[in-house]
Amino acid sequence: MTRTAEKIDALVREDSSMADALEAIREEADRNGGEVQWADVSDELTSGQWGRLIEKGVLVDGDEGFEIADREAYDRALDGNGDSGGAVASADVDIDDEESSWSQWDKIAGIGALLLMPGYWFDSIRNVVGGTIDIVLGPLDAALPFYAVILSVALITGLYSSLLQANLMNTEVMGKYQERMKAVQEEQKDIRQRKKEAEERGASEAEIERLENELEQVREEQMEAMADNLGMFKEQFRPMVWIMLLTIPLFLWMYWKIQSVGLDGTEATAILPLVGETNWQAGLVGPMPAWIVWYFLCSMGFSQLLRKSLNIDMSPTGA
Repeated sequence: MTRTAEKIDALVREDSSMADALEAIREEADRNGGEVQWADVSDELTSGQWGRLIEKGVLVDGDEGFEIADREAYDRALDGNGDSGGAVASADVDIDDEESSWSQWDKIAGIGALLLMPGYWFDSIRNVVGGTIDIVLGPLDAALPFYAVILSVALITGLYSSLLQANLMNTEVMGKYQERMKAVQEEQKDIRQRKKEAEERGASEAEIERLENELEQVREEQMEAMADNLGMFKEQFRPMVWIMLLTIPLFLWMYWKIQSVGLDGTEATAILPLVGETNWQAGLVGPMPAWIVWYFLCSMGFSQLLRKSLNIDMSPTGA
């Protein structure tokens, strides 16, 4: 909905008789080649209504009288089709801040994940976490070769990551944030186009100034929308803290198993696709060791496969 259509809708909501006044102005403008004067419509509307239309910028200065600022939007608004010609106004996109707020458990999960992170640098933490997780994963490690253990861990992490994202990430709220930003951008584009057309036809300084003021207002709305997008980032990061809380211990266990405990014999090496035989600790992609590369490849592959199989769609949905 363009700014002109928004203004007309607001005026009609304030005063229901304004619809008849607007229709009278349109008919008179059609008869007079696009312009209208107060004397021509004084029988159809009050001076207060006439003044409101000029004040709101629905009517602007013409050659001999006044003309409709944006005739196309004016017609759409009167004909009940105001939403078809542009973006939905950002004010119409209702976002409840409570919908994107974190619960107490989310915050606890975030703190827990942060407390586990030092395990990547401190052996004492890594040994405690690794030894604890080994109680669960030890039998799996004893039954399978280590490359299959990493593959199994990647499958587990891919499964709970997909389920957590599907259940904790509110795609509807994310869609609302994107919809609001898109609305402001399209509104800004519409005003720029109208300003350019007004300059090309030699419109009055008052009309140009009014359009510049509208453009400045939309820029301010855009800045506010960008600041409010913090809610979308919070929504995206919410499942991540739970994923990190569950994944970091598994990752520390693999790190502990390879670096601290060590792998014996054939377990210390693996034959990987496109690489051939390599040691798990050897740098495969720059300084990144082979076991981390193998884990990430398996994890990404399983995540995509599981999302397809479980029909999990993480793309934002409209309001």
